[in-house]
Amino acid sequence: MIEIERKFLVKSEDFKTESHKHTRIIQGFLNTNPERTVRVRLKGDKGYLTVKGKSTNDGLSRFEWEKEISKLDAEGLFKLCEKGLIDKIRYEIKIRQHVFEVDVFSEENQGLIIAEVELNHEEETFEKPNWLGQEVTGDKRYYNSQLSRHPFKNWV
Repeated sequence: MIEIERKFLVKSEDFKTESHKHTRIIQGFLNTNPERTVRVRLKGDKGYLTVKGKSTNDGLSRFEWEKEISKLDAEGLFKLCEKGLIDKIRYEIKIRQHVFEVDVFSEENQGLIIAEVELNHEEETFEKPNWLGQEVTGDKRYYNSQLSRHPFKNWV
């Protein structure tokens, strides 16, 4: 139940030609407290309820529990979410034994593209594709829960 991931900005859209799958994701937050974030997500036609714990100081690891729920339940829970839904397209790119998830944000976060790679342990190495940019692991501004409250378009 521990998620270990690294997060990066993306410097080009070359990943799109390498992607084997893409899905629209809409998500909202029932709770954005850093101690325990509760997220509702609609990924394609499937709903999910996710609880995430506080990140480690370096931002690499945190508790994560997720349960699939119906699309109808997810849509109902969106009505209870805090202000600021996230809307994005997720591209999946397999590079050797790792899958990079690249999120292209729209609406209030238009212009932001973030890649994540999940790891089995914090010291695990992986091949970095040429479109991967600056690492932002641990930078809380790039957490979806924060982007819902402080959208990318308002940063400048």
